[in-house]
Amino acid sequence: MSPATDSVNLSTQTHGAVFNLEYSPDGSVLTVACEQTEVLLFDPVSSRHIKTLVEAHEDCVNNIRFLDNRLFATCSDDTTIALWDLRKLNSKVCSLHGHASWVKNIEYDTHTRLLVTSGFDGNVITWDTNRFTEDGCPHKKFFHTRYLMRMRLTPDCSKMLISTSSGYLLILHDLDLTQSLEVGSYRILRARRAPLISFLSEGSSAGSRSGGSCHTIDSKTHPHREGLSPRNSLEVLTPEIPGERDRGNCITSLQLHPKGWATLLRCSSNMDDQEWTCVYEFQEGAPPRPPVSPRCSLRLTHYIEEANVGRGYIKELCFSPDGRLICSPYGYGVRLLAFDEHCAELSDCMPVRMALLREIRSIYSHSDVVLTSKFSPTHCQFASGCLSGRLALYQPHF
Repeated sequence: MSPATDSVNLSTQTHGAVFNLEYSPDGSVLTVACEQTEVLLFDPVSSRHIKTLVEAHEDCVNNIRFLDNRLFATCSDDTTIALWDLRKLNSKVCSLHGHASWVKNIEYDTHTRLLVTSGFDGNVITWDTNRFTEDGCPHKKFFHTRYLMRMRLTPDCSKMLISTSSGYLLILHDLDLTQSLEVGSYRILRARRAPLISFLSEGSSAGSRSGGSCHTIDSKTHPHREGLSPRNSLEVLTPEIPGERDRGNCITSLQLHPKGWATLLRCSSNMDDQEWTCVYEFQEGAPPRPPVSPRCSLRLTHYIEEANVGRGYIKELCFSPDGRLICSPYGYGVRLLAFDEHCAELSDCMPVRMALLREIRSIYSHSDVVLTSKFSPTHCQFASGCLSGRLALYQPHF
């Protein structure tokens, strides 16, 4: 795969850096979240520029999420979320207000039709899109934690994963977005390597395995959840990072395998002198254990060290639609990574111990640091965007 001959190369005078890319579910539209308040729309097959949403927000546009093939949501450092309709792009469907700081992430639960957003205010907020009007839609705070970086839902929406700048990964199991959680009073994210028992409720305990330190809070033992159903049990993990056993780290990017088998993390050291891409397998099958024996549901299976170019910027990596390939920003280009040299399924090449990801191809097509990458859900194509604003499309040469 190489950059298409007609790869998009736009001026940086208006839209600035490319922060995020998102294809529509049918692959007919590629949307681009830009630093300078704009959203760009392209036909990814012809590389044709469809439209620019000028001043889509009042600050950086951080993330885009499609609800279906026509409706999509954008979020921004202006603390708002906007809903858009591809059939009428001259104005927003509505603006959503509820966050107190930069909004960085959007997810969508297809079962309940709840939009889920997270921001640097530490809040995860749910929005009832079943009842939206021009003035917005009903919303409520679902969860709060300090140092929140990214939030994702598994493909079946049964779990929520939250990464933090302090190196913790939170997992909410048996997810029920209709129940708000009150766990913010627990100081579970204050120190990185200290025993978690000191930050959690009485009757809990910490454990350690190959996946890193872990801890669970079951809703039955949580004082704020007495009398409620045992949904939304919280697991706190300190994922193992190669070469980072004695130093803290920040989990900057978080993605999920399209079949829900694993999670993909991009981590940087607290000194900001190393970056790693790591794959953690979900260890399922056994029923949830009681709090005295934490479930530790993630195991580090594959990893690779990154170029650590463009310090201070988050690099968004992604899985291919079938989960066999990983596209990772690497300096002024991207790397295609696989679990083995044959690009096999993760389930077919699970190592006994953690193994290196295999580099299938490196492509250097930018003149600045690549910040984001995305595979098309329907076509044999992926895209990347860089700090100076260039968007590149890649497809096979037959």
